[in-house]
Order: sequence, then structure tokens, then C-alpha cells
Amino acid sequence: MSQAAEVTDTLWEDVVIKSEVPVLVDFWAEWCAPCRNMSPYVDKLAEEFNGRLKVVKINTQENPEVPARYGITAIPTFLVIKDGEVAKQIVGSQPYDELKSSVEPFL
Repeated sequence: MSQAAEVTDTLWEDVVIKSEVPVLVDFWAEWCAPCRNMSPYVDKLAEEFNGRLKVVKINTQENPEVPARYGITAIPTFLVIKDGEVAKQIVGSQPYDELKSSVEPFL
């Protein structure tokens, strides 16, 4: 069971944009091997920064509207959203320490 909450096109506004804490969004798909490889890192961040960072996953196959709105053309892609705005974009697989250090400045 993932530590990251699933979010959909419908829930995006309430869960991500209106969040009072920064949000790390993992854009992924079931068929994407690099996405699956990053999943434990995403879960670890969710656990490590619990309360200071909201971590969510959005399946790009089942929810095409949000990825299209943000111009997501490759997965895995991660967005750090703070105060409803994209603060950082990370594309592709990353070592855990790099992903963590990309997120930390926004906490």
C-alpha cells in the first residue's frame, strides 16, 4: 500500500491546489517501469515529511486532464506545488537523495 494518496482530475483542485502545505505530485502510469522503480522513494518521502509535505500520485492514463494542463509529456515527472503554483519540476528517475534535496527547499 502506497504512502502517497491517489489524486484524480476531479480532486486536483481541492487536494493539490488548495493544500496548505507543499505538495509533491508523482505523474505515473501502470505500464511505466521507471515509475514503479520510483514508487518506494515517493512513499519514503511521504513518510519522512509527513505533516510538512503532502505526497500524491496521479495516474496519467486514467486522468489525462491534469497532465495535459501542466504539459507533462514524459513520466515519471514530479511537480512540487506550493501555494497553488508549480515551484519545481523534476523529470525522470532520480536517486532518492536527489529527489529529497529537490523537495526540501520548499518545506
